Amino acid sequence: MKATACLRREYGALLLCLAAFVVIFVLRYMDNLEFQPKSTIIMVDHQPVSTHPQMNRSFCTFQPLSPEDALEERLILDSTAWPETPLLPAPISLEQISDPAHSNFTILPGRKGGEWHVGDQLEVMIQTSDFQGRPKKSGGDFLLARLHNRKLEAGVVGQVVDHLNGSYAAVFSLLWEGDAQVEVTLVHPGEAISVLNRLNREQPDRMYYKSLFRSGSLSETTLCHVCLRPTPQLLCNYTDLRTGEPWFCYKPKKLSCDARINHFRAGSKENLLNANEEKLFQSGVNLKVYIWASGPTNVTVLPQKEGQPQVKNSNVTSGPSGYYYQGVWRALGGTTVHKFNASAISQCLKGKVVHMYGDSTIRQWFEFLNATLPGLKEFDLHSLKRSGPYMSLNNANNMLVTYRCHGPPIYFHPISTRELRYIANELDDLVGGPNTVVVLGIWAHFCTFPMEIYIRRLQSIRKAVVRLLDRAPDTLVVIRTGNPRALNLFVSLTNSDWHTLQFNKVLRAMFKGLNVHLIDAWEMTLAHHLPHDIHPPPPIIRNMINHVVSSICPQNGG
Repeated sequence: MKATACLRREYGALLLCLAAFVVIFVLRYMDNLEFQPKSTIIMVDHQPVSTHPQMNRSFCTFQPLSPEDALEERLILDSTAWPETPLLPAPISLEQISDPAHSNFTILPGRKGGEWHVGDQLEVMIQTSDFQGRPKKSGGDFLLARLHNRKLEAGVVGQVVDHLNGSYAAVFSLLWEGDAQVEVTLVHPGEAISVLNRLNREQPDRMYYKSLFRSGSLSETTLCHVCLRPTPQLLCNYTDLRTGEPWFCYKPKKLSCDARINHFRAGSKENLLNANEEKLFQSGVNLKVYIWASGPTNVTVLPQKEGQPQVKNSNVTSGPSGYYYQGVWRALGGTTVHKFNASAISQCLKGKVVHMYGDSTIRQWFEFLNATLPGLKEFDLHSLKRSGPYMSLNNANNMLVTYRCHGPPIYFHPISTRELRYIANELDDLVGGPNTVVVLGIWAHFCTFPMEIYIRRLQSIRKAVVRLLDRAPDTLVVIRTGNPRALNLFVSLTNSDWHTLQFNKVLRAMFKGLNVHLIDAWEMTLAHHLPHDIHPPPPIIRNMINHVVSSICPQNGG
């Protein structure tokens, strides 16, 4: 009995030692783990989730991806990578930064001693220099190029090639007879692009959002975002059940997560830049400033010769999507754009249902149709002015046009939570068919976010577009790209043309090969002589609408 009792005591001690060893091992293993939000925030019914710093070290929450989507994301990110620029000097001095006043461009000779014909390509060499007048030795500057003739109301965008050594080429297709003047603009020096990249990496929450929570006489407002910095405060999880799109708010102290009633943009953070970085974003100095020519700025284009082959330049991989002539946009390849008057647009849309989804640049199209088509009357849904939703009817022509903004992030304020809809879900609820037109435009509200969030939103929308076209292949889907806008310091840090350019690259890659119609708002704005605006002026919008209507009724015009 004594021996048995001794053995039991030793066996028990051994079990205790083993248990202690296991506990120590697990604790050490857990201490080395990096807990990501996607593994800790898993509740989907608006319940609180812990955001203690030890449990959430990455404050942006990304939707989990399949292996195929993850590979696509990596390839797209690689394809949009911007050339690296040298490290910024500390403290920052403009001496080594690209200066448009010291930079210049030169028109290279034509193939026959300065003679150009329609169908040729014009090449321009651009040499950037710093504020000391010394030629730059690195690339990465953001340049825009345009060829235009104001009298003919003609314009086309040039394709800019970065040689990564301070020199660039701008290549233009010569598409009309007569004079053609070259225009080159430095939007940002490469060093400013480095700052924009840093901000999206380190300050993705610089534009912040809030929601109002209310129950009875109690009300509270808390911060909301995809990128919420870790605090001991609990989170309300508003991840969409169908798309998986994440969105979170800090939980109110006295109210439940179900008491959320609206969404709005609350403002933006200040003091985002390091010492003297504002020097990189000075209007009239190095922010969207013309670069002057070292010689002539224009050429005379002669008629195309009979049997003349089109000249192609090995520096560029693609040509322009279209050009203006006599103020009318002419698409190159794909849809032939007709000029429609109000009566012809109404006739084309007869019996059609047009659903528009996106930001305010799509809402602008809805407003244009409302103001242009005499028989189209808006039905009062008692919606808020900017956020919608909107609906207009033409009973005589059996025509319906709707607009709904995309889901968060969205700048409009305030929006009822009942009106927060994701585009993918809206598309999945459509029947589609030959009388259904879907118009999409989503870009401007994502500029302060990591590119991965925009890519995943587009992946979700693309899958819904594919499902729609599978069940109703004769549905017309139209997608609008982003456009350049007027820039100042604030806009540059939150919604720069550089952000838009990158988003357009992603958008094109995402929908390449699908049966959708792309409206190139970027080139349609950049090629026009009117000033850039987040909401392009009416002549540009009219050309965009002509392009859309030409896609719906390719044989008509008026």
